[in-house]
Amino acid sequence: MKPSFSLRQRKESLQKFETEVFDILIIGGGITGAAVARDAATRGLKVALVEQNDFASGTSSRSTKLIHGGLRYLENKEFKLVFEALSERSRLLETDPHLIHPLEFYLPVYREDRHGMNLLSLGLWIYDFLSIFRTPGLHQRLSRRQLKKRIPFLKDEGLRGGFKYFDASMWDDLLTVEILAAAQEEGAAIAHYVKAENPQFSSDGRIIGFDLVDQLEEKNPLFIRAEQTIVCTGPWTDLTGKILDSQWKPWLAPSKGVHLTFDLKKIPLPGAILMNHPHDGRISFAIPRTDFGQGIVIVGTTDSAAPQNPSDVRVKKEDVDYLMGMLNQYFPELKLGYSDILSGYAGVRPLVGDSETSDLKDVSREHVIKEGVGHTVVVAGGKYTTHRTMAEEIVDFAVDTWRSYYRQGKAPAVPSVSAARTKKPTNPRVVKKEVEMAKYAHASQPIEAELWGLYGANAPFVKSLVEEGDQLQISGFPCLEAQLRYAIRFYMVVRLTDFIFRRLPLHLCIENIDRSVLEPLARVWAKELDRSSEEMESEIENTLLFIHETLGWKKALK
Repeated sequence: MKPSFSLRQRKESLQKFETEVFDILIIGGGITGAAVARDAATRGLKVALVEQNDFASGTSSRSTKLIHGGLRYLENKEFKLVFEALSERSRLLETDPHLIHPLEFYLPVYREDRHGMNLLSLGLWIYDFLSIFRTPGLHQRLSRRQLKKRIPFLKDEGLRGGFKYFDASMWDDLLTVEILAAAQEEGAAIAHYVKAENPQFSSDGRIIGFDLVDQLEEKNPLFIRAEQTIVCTGPWTDLTGKILDSQWKPWLAPSKGVHLTFDLKKIPLPGAILMNHPHDGRISFAIPRTDFGQGIVIVGTTDSAAPQNPSDVRVKKEDVDYLMGMLNQYFPELKLGYSDILSGYAGVRPLVGDSETSDLKDVSREHVIKEGVGHTVVVAGGKYTTHRTMAEEIVDFAVDTWRSYYRQGKAPAVPSVSAARTKKPTNPRVVKKEVEMAKYAHASQPIEAELWGLYGANAPFVKSLVEEGDQLQISGFPCLEAQLRYAIRFYMVVRLTDFIFRRLPLHLCIENIDRSVLEPLARVWAKELDRSSEEMESEIENTLLFIHETLGWKKALK
């Protein structure tokens, strides 16, 4: 297979940035920017996208990793949002089966809970109805005995019974990358580690381009020209807004969310469990991920004020104590302590609202699209589950805004725009028919289930990348060096941190990522990208420093 989303394609995109005029420039390479790039490119628009760090390195890799309708949104009567999300959940289970998996959820009900069994039963019937019953299974009402049989270590005192219902889990960061790769297949020019700054205005006040700084090569700024800019920078929206307009007024009420991970053997849940925190009633989850390494449980999230700069977000001891208190409230028999924590991560949700007055629990999860200064389109908020329909709405808004400026004589004519074609699979090689054909063709070749599950019909090719001398044997990651080779060639990995923090969830599954893990990976990295031994050692040191800065909070717990 010829590399198709790699450093080489990044360099080609940079060349295009300098020489071509784009219809649309997208700033931000998270899930929203990725979905907008794919949507716009499938319509025949000439699209460029830049991301100042790695793809999905912000909120898009720090979610609860769920595709869901939003059961809790029913309480606020957000029926339209829930219906749309459940429709997209059904579609994603079909189009991206390697990254979106059905997941059982358990909802225990206690005597002191705000909502009783009957009201929750009604809510779950509405949830199934809004999905038009396109769900992996209808909800079930469980007696106290039935629930304890499934989760024997669940707190017994005050337990009335509960429910089982269905949603889905996802690989959030990898989904973003595959959508970007699909956008490039449609003609989009895409590059990460490229920062947009210093907007240039036309005489009639339109922003017509930006200086771009290549943060990998550290070259002098390039200049990119585009007829319209769409800002999809998530929690950086207000910081980006100040670049566009010094009088920018804040949009966001950003919220910090923290998640912890545990070995699945330590919290052996048969499915995800929805929990109410005993102190403030906030809903959190404990989610088993058998497809992440040796099997882990993700616990989260918190909801607290975020730092002014989202890059400064970190896990703190009070966040850990908040989640540990909830776990020990629900699972007292397990006697969980700090030493049981494998890893964790912190992110910022770009919720739309007044950061000075809004109650974070009540801020809307729906997105906002508005025209910004200089004919730009600015987007904030939204849900991972509805990224595709949100992108369609954003591109419609951008095209309508462009046409409005054309009618005023302030912009060139809008090119012919066709309908979006984003309902098809993001990666055709992972659909059931393709995988079955590949398994039949390679029936005599031993290929691990984990590879089939993650790469679909490309699993035999990933297996073929195993080389003599590969030595990393880590449970749940059967061919780690080969997976890195694949990620460099097809997932645009250029730094080791791209791989271990986003393309595969190594940082969530391995308690201590040290030189014994990094050195074999660095050798592959250096060979694939033609780097010297000095550059390889520097990459190891930089990765160790990043790990210390990101996961150093664990040492403060001891």
